[in-house]
Amino acid sequence: MTTLQAFIPYGIYWSTPFAKWQGSLANLNALPLAANVGKQALQSKNFDMAQIDLGILGLTNPQKGSFYGLPYVTGLMGIDSVAGPTIQQACATSVRALQMAAQEVSCGTADCALLVMADRQSNGPVVYYPDPSGTGGYGITEHWVPDNMGHDPYAKNPMLQTGENVAARYGISTQEQHELKLHRYNQYTAALADDRAFQKRYMVDVALTDSKFRKQTGTLQADEGIFPTTAEGLAKLKPVKEGGTVTFGGQTHPADGNAGAIVTSRARAKAVATNPGIEIEILSFGMARVEKGYMPMAPSPAALNAMKAANLSIGQIDAIKTHNPFAVNDIALSRDLGFAWDKMNNYGSSIIWGHPQAPTGMRAIIELIEELVLRGGGVGLFTGCAAGDSGYATVIRVTDSKTTRR
Repeated sequence: MTTLQAFIPYGIYWSTPFAKWQGSLANLNALPLAANVGKQALQSKNFDMAQIDLGILGLTNPQKGSFYGLPYVTGLMGIDSVAGPTIQQACATSVRALQMAAQEVSCGTADCALLVMADRQSNGPVVYYPDPSGTGGYGITEHWVPDNMGHDPYAKNPMLQTGENVAARYGISTQEQHELKLHRYNQYTAALADDRAFQKRYMVDVALTDSKFRKQTGTLQADEGIFPTTAEGLAKLKPVKEGGTVTFGGQTHPADGNAGAIVTSRARAKAVATNPGIEIEILSFGMARVEKGYMPMAPSPAALNAMKAANLSIGQIDAIKTHNPFAVNDIALSRDLGFAWDKMNNYGSSIIWGHPQAPTGMRAIIELIEELVLRGGGVGLFTGCAAGDSGYATVIRVTDSKTTRR
């Protein structure tokens, strides 16, 4: 087993607020938007971008110009000597990018990696695939976002069906899903206390402009499109699928946004961190794929693989964050790992703040870091599912030299 030697400098990461489907970010190309936000975030932390020698872009929904990928983004950020790949692995994109950066730094092929995760679910592209042999010579048209959410070309089912499949296998009722959703909403509201004190530890404002990024029309300062959740409101919802258990309240919603981070060596992380006494070490990663049509089950084996790689047991995990597009994700994970679901996802998760895809995991990992910092350090696990009935997980350790872990 290869030991990673990669670190995230404390405070050198960011996420925008997430905006609702067809909301404030719907008409802004995700790539220049992420470049603008990332540059401003790093400059606000007095981070010298000349240190960056690798960039990794995460993007799942094509944008105009995305053929050029990472070099387009770093060029817009003013670091046009920085090259690197563009990663597309659906909801697992952030963790895959983090693993690639950690491996590059550990292997010595890069010293300071920039991760930019950018996506826009709104106004997704319509792709036309020419097919001269088709009926009448017509090709195939794909509406990138709704068509892929509605149909897995291999498993032959919509995403919703995977939630129902897992609910049936685990015997998860609508009531239990709603109980979890209400609890997740209440956890999210804790991040809003004291004028959003928790979110302001990492979240940055977004300048809203016209589609050509010329004239500023406003500022997005907080998440947009959060659904107020009550037990009474959830009780009124019926399952989306006849005979099923998953309601609109038991799942997440599409969103827009971006997030980013720096991955580097221990020495450089300490030198550039906003608090050099806090160390964030990347310990391990784990990936898994389950039987087709059972996507919400995949986070469990991915988490077990990540813990095994770190030589840790569930009893040594202090905090868990998940990407949970369905409430059944966390219920299944809790039963599989023996970790109470009401102890996971403090301060929020994607079932509440939405799902832009590539940045979703990065925001959750950033929140996991901040939760561990607030408790004085500890070991955290992030895990989540992704298209293709797969899951991806990572384990991190936060150490604060000035406090004793509770």
